[in-house]
Amino acid sequence: MIDLHTHSIFSDGGLIPTELAQRAYAAGYEALAITDHVDHSNIDFILPRIIKVCSIITEKGNIKALPGIEITHVDPRDIPALADEARKLGAKIVVVHGETIVEPVPAGTNLAALKSAIDILAHPGLLTEEEARLAAQRGIYLEITTRKGHNLSNGHVVQMARKFKANLVLNNDAHSPSDFVHSELARKIARGAGLADDEISVMLENSNRIVQKVSV
Repeated sequence: MIDLHTHSIFSDGGLIPTELAQRAYAAGYEALAITDHVDHSNIDFILPRIIKVCSIITEKGNIKALPGIEITHVDPRDIPALADEARKLGAKIVVVHGETIVEPVPAGTNLAALKSAIDILAHPGLLTEEEARLAAQRGIYLEITTRKGHNLSNGHVVQMARKFKANLVLNNDAHSPSDFVHSELARKIARGAGLADDEISVMLENSNRIVQKVSV
């Protein structure tokens, strides 16, 4: 299992990065990305620290930890510049907090994110056809999430992704130890969203593909 969307105490998670990684390892995960929430106020503070600790964690050999960020609740017009800044600062995984139906995310966030240099659009809510088509064209992964609330629109995301052949990735959006679901439950959640077993296998392999790509 791989989780490319997690949070530590550097944003709203409950664990320091090393414990977050250890909890993931104990739950059977082979890799995770630490992607704390950022905006203009903290991106240059958080990323160097996440990069440092991810390097230390990975060197120990138990689990691969990738440094990243999740651009969250900013004005959509600011997403491209923040994504570019994240890359310059060394982020391996750039996530944008999509238009989940359970939070007041600014309208236009999904579209702005999909026009930016990002890897994953998290919990994109009621994704439009234009957005799904753009995700497919630009090779940006759409997230199927196990997280309560955000997962209410998983089925819709699956339908849009299937229609336009956009790539999917399964994440926990983990904030605490209990958020790291086991493989069997992850597959059940994916089936509940309407994915067939072969599609689930492809989705899970997508996570591995991302890890291999950014680890080069």
